[in-house]
Amino acid sequence: MSPDYPFDEAATARAVIADDGTLTDWNEGARQLLGWTADEVVGRPAARLVEGPAPETPGGRWAGTVTLRHRSGGTVSVWLLAHHQVPPDGPGQWLVVTPLGPDGPHSPDDPLESAALVQSPCAVAVYDERLRLRTQNDAMTEVTGLPAELVRGLRLSEIGGKPQSEELERCLLQVLTTGQAQDVQTYLRAGGEDRAHAWLARMAPVTDAEGRVRGVCLAAHDVTDNYLARQRLHLVNEASVRIGSTLDVTRTAQELADVCVPALADFVSVDLLDPPETGGEPPARVRAPVTLRRVAHRSLHPGTPEGLVEPGHTAVYPVDSPQADSLVAGRTIVASFATGDLTRWLAQDTPRRERYPEYGFHSTMSVPIQARGTTLGVAVLSRSRRPDPFSADDVLIAEEITARAAVCVDNARRYTRERETALALQRSLLPRRLPSTAALEASSRYLPAAQAGVGGDWFDVIALSGMRVAMVVGDVVGHGIQASATMGRLRTAVRTLADIDLAPDELLTHLDDLVVRLSEESGEGSAGEVGATCLYAVYDPVSRRCTVARAGHPAPVVVPPDGPPEELDLPAGPPLGVGGLPFEATELYLREGTLLSFFTNGLLDSPGRDVEASQRLLREALAQPGPDEPASLDDTCDRVLHALLPAGGSRDDVALLLARTHGLPASQVATWDIPADPALVAPIRKQVAEQLSSWGLVEASFTTELVVSELVTNAIRYGSHPIRLRLIHDADTLICEVSDTSHTAPHLRRAKTWDEGGRGLLLVAQLTQRWGTRHTPEGKTIWAELALVEEE
Repeated sequence: MSPDYPFDEAATARAVIADDGTLTDWNEGARQLLGWTADEVVGRPAARLVEGPAPETPGGRWAGTVTLRHRSGGTVSVWLLAHHQVPPDGPGQWLVVTPLGPDGPHSPDDPLESAALVQSPCAVAVYDERLRLRTQNDAMTEVTGLPAELVRGLRLSEIGGKPQSEELERCLLQVLTTGQAQDVQTYLRAGGEDRAHAWLARMAPVTDAEGRVRGVCLAAHDVTDNYLARQRLHLVNEASVRIGSTLDVTRTAQELADVCVPALADFVSVDLLDPPETGGEPPARVRAPVTLRRVAHRSLHPGTPEGLVEPGHTAVYPVDSPQADSLVAGRTIVASFATGDLTRWLAQDTPRRERYPEYGFHSTMSVPIQARGTTLGVAVLSRSRRPDPFSADDVLIAEEITARAAVCVDNARRYTRERETALALQRSLLPRRLPSTAALEASSRYLPAAQAGVGGDWFDVIALSGMRVAMVVGDVVGHGIQASATMGRLRTAVRTLADIDLAPDELLTHLDDLVVRLSEESGEGSAGEVGATCLYAVYDPVSRRCTVARAGHPAPVVVPPDGPPEELDLPAGPPLGVGGLPFEATELYLREGTLLSFFTNGLLDSPGRDVEASQRLLREALAQPGPDEPASLDDTCDRVLHALLPAGGSRDDVALLLARTHGLPASQVATWDIPADPALVAPIRKQVAEQLSSWGLVEASFTTELVVSELVTNAIRYGSHPIRLRLIHDADTLICEVSDTSHTAPHLRRAKTWDEGGRGLLLVAQLTQRWGTRHTPEGKTIWAELALVEEE
């Protein structure tokens, strides 16, 4: 006896037959009906009990009269009801039942006999104290597809034969034992229906005149319309939550497909129009044939075997295809084999003509993906396992979901386009490669933010006079094209200010004035709306001293050749754009091989980790193996990014600049104090020639002597004493510098035909690679560079 059914089960003859025809269960009612015990029939073919050929049992339910063999040798004609079942933990089987008849006559005033309303449009069935069917009205007979006189005496689980039927029977038992009515909702296909419906089963106890519970009345109400309306509302709400979780076109399209399977369709594909090669919006009107790119698809079958086009590939859809017709018409197109629409299309498409019958596709719905007046593509929903075609309500819900997805796809498309544009602008504004200098070697990395995209981070390495090198890292507040454009203006300004050899603190002061003006020009109404931070450093390989100043920017980390990394203690300075506040410069001595690390705050900003922890990770990543085996700068850059940035990327864009310093040996520098006597220029030229000879630079002697003669003569004639001449050289460049205490800068002028002077600097400009003037606290220095290696 089942714990869910505490009454005698022998009122029903029940047998279970496996799909291979073997009897696997035989109850007491079956023994009473045919005389065979369970030991005599279980494990043997059920066909041995059938007189004549066994009946055909197509589908999931069968009912009919069969002649069975009795143990006594005779035959019994029995009406049987069979349900095919597939248990979750075993193979398929058939449950075969038949009632053994009523247990005696019933009184005309039996409350169970009068409980059912025969002519009621509501399906009603009455079950007795053993939860066996006593009677049902015509409406219930139409629902079950089984006449009352044949199923009378069967349990609800035996009549329905489905898991939902067993759940309803358990609820009947609760009503019978407690006397409390219950309402139960379920979704199933009853025996007399061609498709599943949603049902509200209202169960109430049936009592006699003394109030004793004598049975249970079950009234079934078809609530499919309300159920489907709730399902559609739930689907729309789910689509609002699930679609558009990112600003990625492919991910958004996949979310659309995932939401629709299996709620609306068994297979969904999302195809988009490729953007024009010249950029801009897709065409306003679509004409067939149309080329679409598969972006996403989803199927009930693992691996989506029915998809003829793989994501990322394109396909051409001709006239009469649902995709092309939908895009050209700008509305939803429903096509099916029943209407002949699919037949006309598949006649032109051999692969699909073979694939559709293989997977049982019978109808499709093509919904154009449109947003803000632009057609972006089409979503195609197809049904195979679900037998019902797409209804008008299905069209409405598909259009609602697709319209929401279209806005998300368009947002993602616009964001992607702007991000790619900003990234291209950012890349074009950053240095393509860092200059090779004798003062240092450098390596850099730039990474846009994972979600916000490119921003205003930048870095640069600028070759200055006297073999000095400037290093700069900056960060403009914000993201997108505007931040990139502002960054470009600031980087250009820094290079311009660096060319005139301003000290780091003076350069930041001029840059601060520029940012204030940019804020005012932006129309925001006040200064400070355009914000930025910056760090500027100048390294001199001759003195091996580095001068650094910063404007609200993170302090650099310095790694000595044989020591642990440490953060430089520098005055922070106000951010650029505040205006009116001073900046301070710090000078420090760097040993050869010192590693400098400059970066923007995106490197340290990580969710779930404070700045101190990030700085500790940075120092660990920068630590060098040893002075004899320094790691390459490229490897160090990668190690730093891997250690500090999460797998999905940083929340902010990141700029990283690493530089390893080199010192210039004293043997490559020569210095002379120049007397204030023009007559002594010739001896100076001779000493210069001797020095060049000792350096092995005899070929450069003639040009160098001319340049030295002109610069020294100008300093004696127009400058102030003391005057000093310095020569510096490396493998590629020879530098001549003449310093004096005058702050007046020389300039080129056009000499007239008969002028005796005025051509000295013009001659210097023609003979050298570049020349210029830099101001110092003591005065000025005029410098000129000569190339020792001819450019190819």
